[in-house]
Amino acid sequence: MSSSNKSSSHAFLGAIDQGTSSSRFLIFNSENLELVTYHQETLSSISPKPGWVEQDPIEILETTKLSIGVTNQRETTILWDKNSGKPLHNALVWLDARTQETVDFLLEQSGKDKDCLQDACGLPISTYFSALKIRWLIDNVPNVQKAIEQKRCLFGTVDTWLLWNLILNDHEHVHVTDVTNASRTMLMNIRKLTWDSYLCNWFGIPEHILPTIKSSSGIFGYISEGALKGIPISAVLGDQQAALVGQKCWTKGSAKSTYGTGCFILYNTGEDIAYSRNGLLTTVAYKWNDEDPVYALEGSIAIAGQCIKWLRDNLEIIPDAKSTGKKVTKKKIATSVEDAGGVYFVPAFSGLFAPYWRSDARGVICGITQYTTKAHIIRAALEGISYQTREVVDAMYDDSHVRLARMQVDGGMAENQLFLQMLANIVGIPIAVPSLRETTALGAALGAGKAKGIDIFTLDDEHKFPITMETYVPRITGSVRDDNFAQWKKAVIKSFERIEPPKQPVNKGVEQNEIFTSQRLAWMSLVITIGVLGYMITRK
Repeated sequence: MSSSNKSSSHAFLGAIDQGTSSSRFLIFNSENLELVTYHQETLSSISPKPGWVEQDPIEILETTKLSIGVTNQRETTILWDKNSGKPLHNALVWLDARTQETVDFLLEQSGKDKDCLQDACGLPISTYFSALKIRWLIDNVPNVQKAIEQKRCLFGTVDTWLLWNLILNDHEHVHVTDVTNASRTMLMNIRKLTWDSYLCNWFGIPEHILPTIKSSSGIFGYISEGALKGIPISAVLGDQQAALVGQKCWTKGSAKSTYGTGCFILYNTGEDIAYSRNGLLTTVAYKWNDEDPVYALEGSIAIAGQCIKWLRDNLEIIPDAKSTGKKVTKKKIATSVEDAGGVYFVPAFSGLFAPYWRSDARGVICGITQYTTKAHIIRAALEGISYQTREVVDAMYDDSHVRLARMQVDGGMAENQLFLQMLANIVGIPIAVPSLRETTALGAALGAGKAKGIDIFTLDDEHKFPITMETYVPRITGSVRDDNFAQWKKAVIKSFERIEPPKQPVNKGVEQNEIFTSQRLAWMSLVITIGVLGYMITRK
């Protein structure tokens, strides 16, 4: 979502970029798309149990107000009381995997597979999407159940929550979303772009809690308070769709990849709805005003930049993300070795998304020897993100029969030159990085300028506002690339093998924490042997 002032050749466009780790407000010059200024507020996450990821909806709102003035993290689910305006529970973040039992129950109950709803909503049944998170909250939070019974419960992804709090139209809160966010709930019909009664009934979700679906651009209302009071909010886009727009992938067959907490690769399919046979998602790319919608195939990877954060915070083997970069200094640990030394890293911390959709997968680091150092593990982590990208790109080729000539890349990891070269080597196509890195916020700003009543941009010429690109080309042979990829696939298979946690032994008459050393066991064996021999001698 973004905001704009009245149409002018010298207008400024503001964009809220509400992500998983921060909320930011950025201002662009509409004449040349230069970033004028920005403000950022960090956002915390809560993990009450392994695989559970929550955020405080009030913190999301307050960090947005501090930077006021929205492209948003998608699928993250918030339920609140429309009378008090207070959240009924913490937000369930898109990464949250607690709904696996709900997924298993629904599939078992229906006797169908995970793709049984694909024709209607374009998505597989997965812990990733909002419908499963709503269902879990209904089943497990009494406050939610009661609020639904009394018809005072509202649902929204982050964009809806922010709009409800930022806009008052005739003293009434606005309960709306756009087609890009609605297409990530599993509740919207991908063709009709309306809530689908069959889908809502399938998940047992009442339609009265759902927001009104609108186009991605158009005046949603005016900010009701704060420094930007009276400014129109004229675009709403899910963050990955906004990045597609910001990368100017406006023509069929163009693609971009964003590396943030996760990785999301979108392939523009134009006005055609393309269904994947290879685990990709069918989603709405954008819809401007009254124009026809544009669709995309998407490959979603759960863990990208989050893997680097894990190396820093959990293993503490790097001081910061810059330690995985290209220039060789004391801090550039990853460049102290030439390769990963035969180590393969599958960062399946929250399962594997596209093309597998295996929430039961778990992280694997294999190929470790005495030769392995932390530098090899760091490089293997970067390669693991690249191998996941190749799997998605290969799936896109198999679905579309069109080989990408290049892939445009943005996000935090686009700052890492070593990673970008690895990505080009492993995927086997040129990787292009724009000089303007804030493509997600730019996409929201462009959408705002496209809105009817704002009318700053037409967005019909991808060559307008040229952006300088830095390109990384593959530097390894195809045979080496394919051999390494085959080894990666073996590591992925290992990530599906469930290893149960060790069980505590129960020994009668012995303290449970008593340790039997090899020496004690040897003495016990000797005593038993002597005892048996003594018994046999006595018998004789």
